[in-house]
Amino acid sequence: MLEETNSSVHVEPVDKQKIWNLWKIAILLGVVTTIEFILAYTMPRGVLLIVIFVTLTLVKAFYIIAEFMHLKGEVKALVWSIALPIIFVLWLILALILEGSAIFDLRY
Repeated sequence: MLEETNSSVHVEPVDKQKIWNLWKIAILLGVVTTIEFILAYTMPRGVLLIVIFVTLTLVKAFYIIAEFMHLKGEVKALVWSIALPIIFVLWLILALILEGSAIFDLRY
C-alpha cells in the first residue's frame, strides 16, 4: 500500500541585501577583468605589466575566495592555514624561476 506524505515547502522571502552584495562582487570582478584586458592591449610587455597582472589576479582571487567560497566569515586560523601554504608555494615558484634564469644566463 502506498503511503502519502504531506511535505510542505517553506519559501523564504528574497534577501535583497545578499543579492546586492553578490552583484557588487560580480561587478568588481568584471571591472578588474576589464582593466586587465585594457592593460594587456595597451601597455608594452615587461616586468611592470606582469606585476600589475599578478596584483590584479590576487585581488580577484581574494574576492572569489572570500565571497563565493564563504571564507570571509570564517575563523582567521582557517584562513591563514589556507593562505600561508599558497604564499610559500608562490614564493617557491618565483625563487625557482629566478634561480633557473640566473643559472641559464651564467651557462649560456
